[in-house]
Amino acid sequence: GSPPQKGVTTYALSPNRQRPLAGALNNAIFNTFRRTRQQILYWAPPLIIAYSTMHWAIESRNEYLNSKPGRAEFAEGE
Repeated sequence: GSPPQKGVTTYALSPNRQRPLAGALNNAIFNTFRRTRQQILYWAPPLIIAYSTMHWAIESRNEYLNSKPGRAEFAEGE
């Protein structure tokens, strides 16, 4: 019933012309590589430090528990 609005432009694209995933796989591979290369210095050093610290702590604790004083300390608890 009302007259059409002025100054309103609508655009449409035929459904058979739409490609929602065009280039998605290619972009995912190359963008992931690019972003990883740019960000590696932010996450790799803390990861290496954390792993080294955990490895050192586990090894030194294991060394203590298998030593004579460690066995004497924890033999009472068993």
